[in-house]
Amino acid sequence: MSNFHYISSQILDLNTVINIIETNKQLALSDEAVLNIKKSRDYLDKKIQNDDTPIYGINTGFGSLCNIKISKSDLTKLQSNLVKSHACGTGELVPKEIIKLMILLKVQSLSYGHSGVQLQTVERLIEFYNQNVLPVIYTQGSLGASGDLAPLAHLSLPLLGLGEVYVENNIVSTKSILENYGWEPISLQAKEGLALLNGTQFMSAYGIYILIKAFKLSYLADLISSVSIDAFDCNLSPFNSLVHEVRPHSGQIKTAENIRNFLNGSEISLNEKQNVQDPYSFRCIPQVHGATKDTLEFVRKTFKTEINSVTDNPNIFIEEDKIISGGNFHGQPLALALDYLGIALSELGSISERRTYQLISGSRDLPQFLVNNPGLNSGFMIPQYTAASIVSQNKQLATPASVDSIVSSNGQEDHVSMGANAATKCLRIINNLETILAIELFNASQAIKFREPKKTSPFLETFLELYQKEVHFVEEDRVLANDIQKSVSFLKSFQIDADLMFH
Repeated sequence: MSNFHYISSQILDLNTVINIIETNKQLALSDEAVLNIKKSRDYLDKKIQNDDTPIYGINTGFGSLCNIKISKSDLTKLQSNLVKSHACGTGELVPKEIIKLMILLKVQSLSYGHSGVQLQTVERLIEFYNQNVLPVIYTQGSLGASGDLAPLAHLSLPLLGLGEVYVENNIVSTKSILENYGWEPISLQAKEGLALLNGTQFMSAYGIYILIKAFKLSYLADLISSVSIDAFDCNLSPFNSLVHEVRPHSGQIKTAENIRNFLNGSEISLNEKQNVQDPYSFRCIPQVHGATKDTLEFVRKTFKTEINSVTDNPNIFIEEDKIISGGNFHGQPLALALDYLGIALSELGSISERRTYQLISGSRDLPQFLVNNPGLNSGFMIPQYTAASIVSQNKQLATPASVDSIVSSNGQEDHVSMGANAATKCLRIINNLETILAIELFNASQAIKFREPKKTSPFLETFLELYQKEVHFVEEDRVLANDIQKSVSFLKSFQIDADLMFH
């Protein structure tokens, strides 16, 4: 099997991206992409040579300076000035996995032949990707409207021999790396800086990274809640397919099916139940988890469209002999999707913490705080506090960014999406969710031991055996932060087949 992914008009989707990442594929341009890029650049060069008509960002200033004409002799300097002046990122460092996705998505967008970049510019981005030379980028600075200007400027600085890059785990100057690889700085030609900086690749890369993790955690939420269901000795009737066929939201139906499959063969589920009904955090798992699944599908569709689009400006249309200034860089579709995703992920954490709370309540023949000799031992009292704290933080983070806007560029850019803020918030939400689910698993694993000698399903027994090799039963009080960290690490490393996550 080839270890290359060829950039072309072939559709990128989550499965393709996962395959590129997990098999560590190198990038290469297809013949089609090379032809598209060359034709677009040749067309633009001829247009500039033969026509003095002002074309935004090509022979004019940027933003509110769009009416200032730039002489032909300064067109190259205009583009390098653009990159340097827009590299104003602040805040935390963007994770390297997301930076690598940004490069992939920027190359994909430039490959369609509507951007007018030089072939060597795209090839250098590919070399950065393949050699794992990753530009240092910061989380703050994008309004998510004229593209992700500041983050993409930092992505582009190394093309000019400027800025800093990661090499393995070290941050070094770009200049030293160019010398090491024998690379000359790229001399940006007309429009190239604009093509690099206009675009939604910061928001898109965050969205793709979060989505991949979200599908995994959605599956794990079903799996872990199934352990909690048996640990709390719940009725299984709310998961009967008949209930969900009369309210046929697809996510709800899928969740109930997952729960039934996970608990198939459980001895505990066959117990005669004293309780007629269970709390909503158990009984309504299909409805709540299912709504998140439906949200994931909506967001997945939005991002699939985005990462297979041209999002810089202006756009070049060779056959129509037009260069059109539009607004494809505006991040509104992504901002709304990221806010929706953040809310949906936050809800998975909210209902998970409620199950944790029920498990430590001393109900259903479980000891208070899931420990022998409560009083002398505090047991699992404080892990629930921790989960509650994180859940409340997620509620705060889930406040939509997309309802905000602020005027920039001297009034020219008078409505912005704030999609970049939605993206960075959403990453914090999903990382928090992972910890909340890890705490539920920690509690459920402890609780289900008190159901012995009866066992849960063979599938869940196998799952718990793997987990309990890392996190042992709590006989008496110990430092539980260590167990929570081990639980998070267990979930991070737990492998799930893509077919199970995405279908």
